[in-house]
Amino acid sequence: MIDIRVENIVKKFGNVIVLDGINIYVNAGELFFLLGPSGCGKTTLLRLLAGFYTPDEGKIFFGDKEVSNVPPHKRETGMVFQSYALWPHMTVAQNIAFGLQQKKLPKKEIEEKIEETLISVKMEAFAHRKPNELSGGQQQRVALARALAVRPKCLLLDEPLSNLDAKLRTEMRTEIRRICKEFQLTTLYVTHDQAEALSIADRIAIFSKGHIEQIGSPLEVYRKPQNQFVAHFVGETNFIPGTLIHQQGNELLVRTAIGDYRGYWQGNGEPPQSGGVVLSIRPEAFRLKFFASEENSTDGMIGRTTYYGEVAHYDFIKNGVTLRISELNPKHIEHRLQKGLYANVLPENVVVLPK
Repeated sequence: MIDIRVENIVKKFGNVIVLDGINIYVNAGELFFLLGPSGCGKTTLLRLLAGFYTPDEGKIFFGDKEVSNVPPHKRETGMVFQSYALWPHMTVAQNIAFGLQQKKLPKKEIEEKIEETLISVKMEAFAHRKPNELSGGQQQRVALARALAVRPKCLLLDEPLSNLDAKLRTEMRTEIRRICKEFQLTTLYVTHDQAEALSIADRIAIFSKGHIEQIGSPLEVYRKPQNQFVAHFVGETNFIPGTLIHQQGNELLVRTAIGDYRGYWQGNGEPPQSGGVVLSIRPEAFRLKFFASEENSTDGMIGRTTYYGEVAHYDFIKNGVTLRISELNPKHIEHRLQKGLYANVLPENVVVLPK
């Protein structure tokens, strides 16, 4: 179990800068996610950590040791690829044994590690099957087992669940976290799936175009996004432009086209004292009532609705502005186009961001 430091990493392919001054610190034993859209640089960083690429600038440390130019086989990392990359002509046991044989371990020790690792991923009954005889989820477990068997200092996961169906992805999220914590592994996990990251990460780095927009816990990046990119990419939100009319510390009062809203500054640096800002309010933060709250209340009516049973999504319309509102255990489906409804939101759920 080691900590990992990435210091001022720059990586170019030709004239294209893929990573531009990346700085990350991952605590020993932490499950750390690299989250962002396709092409943002997250997989490139993972490959730099694995040793498949070398940085053009900057340094990578595993513990106190710089590994920026250390070849992959000497970094003691385990990597699970999106495609799993299992040898099709080998059995499950032989796939797992491959890395152990490269380390020239005694045969008995290899057998013990295969058995122990298969038990940890709940695949001990499938040791003699070949990959084409396994389901996608089982292949994913074998790929994990192969990476774990060599007892890596850190585990690198590149979109490991992307080939699984939705139900199996949900099940495997919990399993991956259990395995990583059981083995006390420092783990870096690449994904573009926000739900995947929010549900099992210790911390998340949000990537965009070769830069890191924000690093924080799942709760921090969801409830306290520092800019519009993070607010939009991690979950769903309503952006409401407005003008600052009062500021006291991080508490701001903002005038918008649908009323005045009190909220809290989350942008980088000190809050502005005047000028334009943008409110970010999550759909589930609104509460629909037949009365207005003392503040942060907008009257309007429900337009288009989408009903899913346990939740409904509404378009709530006021002065030509449409708010997206989500309601658990929906009660207002039948009030479509009815006037006299109010969308209320608590100030602590109103995030004020730079324009």
